[in-house]
Parts: sequence; C-alpha cells; structure tokens
Amino acid sequence: MSERILLAGCGDLGVRVAQLLRARGDEVWALRRQPPDGDKSIHWLRGDLTDPESLRGLPKGITRLVYLPAPSTRDKASYRAVFIDGLQHLLAALDTRKLARVLLVSSTAVYGEHDDDWVDESTPPRPPGFNGAALLEAEQWLAEQPFSSTVLRLAGLYGPGRLQLIERLRKGVVRVPREVPHWGNRIHVDDAASAIVHLLLLEAPLPLYVGVDDTPLPLDELYDFLADLIDAPLPEEGAPPVGVGSKRLANARLRASGWKPQWADSRDGYAALLDEA
Repeated sequence: MSERILLAGCGDLGVRVAQLLRARGDEVWALRRQPPDGDKSIHWLRGDLTDPESLRGLPKGITRLVYLPAPSTRDKASYRAVFIDGLQHLLAALDTRKLARVLLVSSTAVYGEHDDDWVDESTPPRPPGFNGAALLEAEQWLAEQPFSSTVLRLAGLYGPGRLQLIERLRKGVVRVPREVPHWGNRIHVDDAASAIVHLLLLEAPLPLYVGVDDTPLPLDELYDFLADLIDAPLPEEGAPPVGVGSKRLANARLRASGWKPQWADSRDGYAALLDEA
C-alpha cells in the first residue's frame, strides 16, 4: 500500500530516503527552505521550519512524517529553533488526522563519555554539548505527543560527497589520540537512508533505535587505515574530538528489527568510495 510521506528538511540524506520511497511507489513531499530545481520525482515544498507562517497550506492526508533538518549554523540558538521549535511548528501546521508515524532523525550526540564501554538504547543520555541537548529535548517532547513516533539516533555519516576527512588526511592536518584510544562510530549515508525507510514502514517499531554500522573503531586505527589507502602520512598524536565522547555504539536492536547495513565496517565503505573516486 502506497503512503503519502513528508520529509521535513530534505538535504542529501533526505533525497536518498525519498529515492527509496519513490521506488516503492509512495508519494513523497519534501519541505526545504530552498528547494532544488529540476527534480520532478519529489513534490518540493518551500518553507522554513522556524517560521510558522511559511508552513501554511501543507498537503492534506500525510500518513508518515520524517523530521531530518539541518541547522544553517552550528550554535545553540539554531539547534533549538530547528529541532525543538521547528518540530512543534510543523506538527501544529500539519493535518495529523491520518498521520500514522512520525520518525525523528536524532544523533548519538545525546550520549556522553563512556570510554570503551558499549552504548545502546538503554544507556542513559548525557549530552556533552548544546547540539545533543537540543536533540534530546526534541525526542522527549515528541514522545509525549498523541502520535506513533520513533527516534533514530544516527552515528557519524560518511559516503559520496562526505569525504572531508580524506581531504584533511591528504593535507596532513588531522591529529588523533593514540595513547588513550578514542572510539568512533560511523554509518554509510545509504545505510542511514535504508534504516529510516525501514523504521518508517515497520509495523510495530520500538520508540528508539541507534543507527550505526557493526564495527566501532578506535580513531587512530581508522585514520591510519585511510591514510595508508591514499598514501598520506599517518596522523600525529593529538587531542580527541571536542564534544564527542568515546564509546562503542551497538546496533543490535536495529538489526533485530530486520535491518542490516550494506557496509558493516566503515573501512570497507571508505575503500569502495575511494575506488569509485
């Protein structure tokens, strides 16, 4: 059965989600401040989530909503405006009578420092920064609403067009902690898109999932692997990333729901991307 689906904040990840949904035969609407020209497979809507007046006249009969915006600037005010106020503005403007599911794309930034411990959906969130704090508040608000809702906390995305780390390694400007391992977690952007579609259409999803591949890695191990692939010098010792605690994220709940990643290990995913490039 086809659905009428609204993607709110449809950037690169959202377009990949839309393509998967269109392949199923669903009708896809996408809300964005500046819709792109030329893409006729998606019904583009112009609107600003932080401006309620711009959200008037949204389509009727939307059955499922994916909320996946990106703030224009990385500061506390922008995160609150987009993820908290924007979510409330959108649901107030939307005709929710046929709304069967809301999926909020959140981030594993809601977790704090856990050294090398495993982290999953049962781990209490302790956001170390304003971004994780805003996302956690949005999650909590959504859980109190009279809709079926699911939260997907995504790890760091990589994939086509997301090779900034490779360029920084080539320039020799990357530093990485070595004496004390700092664990990092990744998910390929296409796997993230497939996880979103999977949970959006799952018959009885749980309220919360962690979206990550199968293989957390110490940053020095991943960075050294990538440096070898591109014949760049190994990065020197340096401080861990600011505001990103060390932890090993587990995807057992998401896998148990029937999803599996195409790229279980980011080393294989990066290698394939570099081969294509």
